[in-house]
Amino acid sequence: MSIVQYYGTGRRKTSIARVYLRPGKGSYKLVVNKRTRVFDEYFPLKNHKLTIQKPLTLTNTVENFDIIISIVGGGVSAQADAIRLGISRALLEYNVELRSTLKKAGLLTRDSREKERRKYGLLKARKASQYHKR
Repeated sequence: MSIVQYYGTGRRKTSIARVYLRPGKGSYKLVVNKRTRVFDEYFPLKNHKLTIQKPLTLTNTVENFDIIISIVGGGVSAQADAIRLGISRALLEYNVELRSTLKKAGLLTRDSREKERRKYGLLKARKASQYHKR
């Protein structure tokens, strides 16, 4: 007997989220890195919670799935954005007809901005020491 689940990968900056949606019992259950009931502790800010729940609320599937998330790297905001993209992609695997709704909201676009590497001879990626003539 196999478990029906839908998978989506989300990335943002240096964080990578692997998201599994499993049909739930009508309750919103979330597991982050194998720890249950950690959602409020892991993401204490309301902004991050709304970011993560946005694809589910747009598609009216909040109470349909239990969510299992494995996330590594990055900060809290980048992790929240990566989870949002992973949930959106997993919802597409569940039902392709949700694509237009998610696409209009901009939830299927990966934010590709990464930190630029530091160059030798400079203080940061582009910041140089002040030029002096004499």
